[in-house]
Amino acid sequence: MEKLLGLILLSGAFLLVSSAPPTCYSRILSLGREITERYVNLQKSETVDPCVKTLPTLYLDIHNYCVLAKLREFVAHPQCWRVPQVGALKEKARSLYTIMTSFCRRDLVFLSEDCNALEIPVLSPTDHSAVPK
Repeated sequence: MEKLLGLILLSGAFLLVSSAPPTCYSRILSLGREITERYVNLQKSETVDPCVKTLPTLYLDIHNYCVLAKLREFVAHPQCWRVPQVGALKEKARSLYTIMTSFCRRDLVFLSEDCNALEIPVLSPTDHSAVPK
């Protein structure tokens, strides 16, 4: 009976932990990954307007101080205003910038200031799909 009660308490604690709201940091991290993934998919798409190839690169690392300048550059880029996917991506980038500079400013720690690193896709050990062509 004690084992059953312990198992119930343990599973209840797991449910509480797994249903916790996201932190500022986790929201920034997931939004940065989502934006980078959408950018890579947009660059790979053959059905999108050729202007997409002229967009600034958007391989985001939220721990790199240069990410703020990269987001500003991407949002301000004047081309591709007629491509809905680019408009949606710019809105996400604008949201990430706002979250990073306003709401989560104190939760974020920049570990580097290597602007060139944001020009190269970061590959996970199992993902080779982000290699630029």
